[in-house]
Amino acid sequence: MELLPIEVERPPLVTGKQWLWLLAAAIVVLGITFTIGWRPIIGPRARPLNNRTFEWSAARAARGKYLAETVSTCMDCHSPRDWTKHDQPIIPGMEGAGADFAFLKGIPGHLVAPNLTPDRETGAGTWSDDAIARAIREGIGHDGRAMFPLMPYADFRHLSDEDVASIVVFLRSLPPVRNPLPASQVDFPVRYLMRDAPQPLEEPVDPPDVSTPEKRGEYLVETAACEDCHTPRYHGQAIPGLGFGGGSVLEGPWGRVASANITPDASGIGFYDEALFTQAMRTGFVHARELNQIMPWALYRDMTEEDLHATFAYLKTLTPVRHRVDNTEPPTPCKLCKASHGLGAENSPTH
Repeated sequence: MELLPIEVERPPLVTGKQWLWLLAAAIVVLGITFTIGWRPIIGPRARPLNNRTFEWSAARAARGKYLAETVSTCMDCHSPRDWTKHDQPIIPGMEGAGADFAFLKGIPGHLVAPNLTPDRETGAGTWSDDAIARAIREGIGHDGRAMFPLMPYADFRHLSDEDVASIVVFLRSLPPVRNPLPASQVDFPVRYLMRDAPQPLEEPVDPPDVSTPEKRGEYLVETAACEDCHTPRYHGQAIPGLGFGGGSVLEGPWGRVASANITPDASGIGFYDEALFTQAMRTGFVHARELNQIMPWALYRDMTEEDLHATFAYLKTLTPVRHRVDNTEPPTPCKLCKASHGLGAENSPTH
C-alpha cells in the first residue's frame, strides 16, 4: 500500500506579536541613536590611564601655583571661602581641600568640588598624576565617572601638556588636609546625559602661541574659563550670538547677580580703558562701583601686568554684543538671554 506524505502545518517563524516587539525595539534603537546617542547608556568616552608621572621642578611648581591660584579656577572652586567678604578669602588652612556647593541654586543636584590636597584618605593622595591630568582636561574622574561640566574641563582642554603638568606638580605640593566630603549627586536624567560631554585627548597639546598680546590673552581667557560665566545659556546651551555678552544669573551666598557683558560694545565694557580694567581686576571696583564677590577678581589681582594687558587686548577683539545688564536695577525679563536681570526689558532681539 502506498503511503501518502502527511503535510504538517508549520507555525510562522515570527508571530504577529513578535513582529510588534521587534518593531518597537528598532524604533527605540533608532530613537536613541539619532537623539541622545548611546553614551548616556554605555558610559562616557574615556582613554585608559597611563603610568606617567610629572617630575618636580622649581619652574613647574611656580608655574602651577600661578595658574591654579591666579588664573584658572582651581583654588577658587576647590576651597571653602568666606562669602561675607568682598575678596571672598579662602578659609585659612583649607586651600584646595574641597568645597560643598549645596548653596548653589539652579543646579540639578548636589555638587561637591573634591579635596585636591595629597591627603590619602579624603583627598587626591592615591590618584595618579595622569588621573588628575585626565580629570582637568578630559572630564573623567579618577574613578572613571563623567564629571559635571561645572568643572570647566572643556575650557581646560586647551591647556598645554607642560601647563597641566605644572598644575599637577603644584597640587602635589599642597599640605595634606583631612576633609571628608560627600560625593556629588546629580539628578536624573542629567547624570546620564552628561556622559556624552567628555572627549578623550589622544594627541599632545603644544604650548600656546603667545606671539602677540591678543593671542596670549586668548589663552589666558580660556584658562580662566571667563566664557562659562559671561556667556548666557538656555537649557544648558550657550545662546548663539551672545558670546561673552553677560546675563548669566548666579545665585548663592553672595546674593543674586547677573554676569556682566564684557564685549567691547557700548552696553558692555566698550568704555573701559586698560587702566580701568586693571583697577577692576586688582581691586574689585569699577570707579566707585563694587564688583560682587562671585566675580573672582581676588584671584586675578595677582596676575602679572603683562597678562592683564594681554587679557584686555584679547577682550577688545571680541565681537561686540548689544546686551544691557545692570545689577543696580531691578530684574526684568530679557528676550535676548531668556533670564531676568537688571535692564533686561530694555533688550530687544531686533537691536
